[in-house]
Amino acid sequence: MKNSLYLFLLTLIACSPLPEAKKSSKTSIRFASYNVALYRGEEGVLAIDLSTGKDTQMLNIATVIREVRPDVLALMEFDENDGNLLADFQKNYLTNINIEQAEIAYPYQYSVPSNTGVLSGHDYNNDGKVALPADGFGFGVYPGQYAFALLSKYPIDKENIRSFQKLLWKDMPNAKQPMNPDGTAYYEKEEWESFRLSSKNHVDIPIKISKKKTVHVILAHPTPPVFDGPEDRNGLRNYDEIRLLKDYISNADYLVDDNGRKGGLEAGASFVIMGDLNADPIDGDSYPGAIYQLLDHSAINQDPISGNYIPKSNGGKAHNRSKDDKGDPAYDTSFFGKRIDYVLPSKDFKVKNSGVFWPAPGEPLYYKVRDKKASDHLMVWMEVE
Repeated sequence: MKNSLYLFLLTLIACSPLPEAKKSSKTSIRFASYNVALYRGEEGVLAIDLSTGKDTQMLNIATVIREVRPDVLALMEFDENDGNLLADFQKNYLTNINIEQAEIAYPYQYSVPSNTGVLSGHDYNNDGKVALPADGFGFGVYPGQYAFALLSKYPIDKENIRSFQKLLWKDMPNAKQPMNPDGTAYYEKEEWESFRLSSKNHVDIPIKISKKKTVHVILAHPTPPVFDGPEDRNGLRNYDEIRLLKDYISNADYLVDDNGRKGGLEAGASFVIMGDLNADPIDGDSYPGAIYQLLDHSAINQDPISGNYIPKSNGGKAHNRSKDDKGDPAYDTSFFGKRIDYVLPSKDFKVKNSGVFWPAPGEPLYYKVRDKKASDHLMVWMEVE
């Protein structure tokens, strides 16, 4: 019933004209989430590509960023290190003179520590050996692969960043523990007792919009709900990783961050949840209701969910219909036919504009993103005040 109502609302909204990525006004802020797929098969290779200023993929990504011009930008799948990779990306691509769009600079940046490529010490996939990538706390062949980062034109309050990288899955009340078809636990007791919930990290990064106003930028990139077996361990983990976001903005009392601070976000705080959440409202393989834990949350603005500002594109509408999909491809954020990347502001914001940067054939810059030339995902942006 819920999916049918959702489809009906989306059909009505799809008739409205698509928004353009015009410059944000002085009274508004543009937030964006972009899975840029800036990881490599071996550690250190990305640093080389970033240093040249000539990598085609990165030039295309930089063109998109410089065209949309977000004020606060989450970069998903951007390898984590001490910040040098972010600095090189800004220096060699976001200010590259060979790109037509005006250069853009972010004076504030934060590279988020990640569970990916951090060996757990356990044989999670039961193949008889303990080795990366499958036996990391998060899937990765080296530490920090597939991590994420934040670029901001506003100061980041780094002293008050909260992360839940080490929160244990077992410590979530009524956690969806994976079970074998015979009813036994998939993970052995020792494995379950030390299993981290977050496949990368869940982090609250406060940014200072003004002396009196702080916005909490809440980032996560839950594991894809596939690449598992009948126990659905990745699907269940994805569900509970999204639940962690829901519980955080609900100020759940079981939460304890990596510095020992208890509880979640205080009531009434302004926030924007961003990231590749790997869960489509209608299609795909996520556990039933996974993304609705956020989409139905009373603290989240409904305009970008079922109102007039659902991010959409002409490119997805033109090219991205998958065989069995029921959702409108105009709302897709990935080349594989799913709406999985989100910018979700709290209800105290007024949404002014939104979009998915995916030009259709014949529209400007179509050639920069077609056929995954920038990434297999598209940038999602939202302008609020």
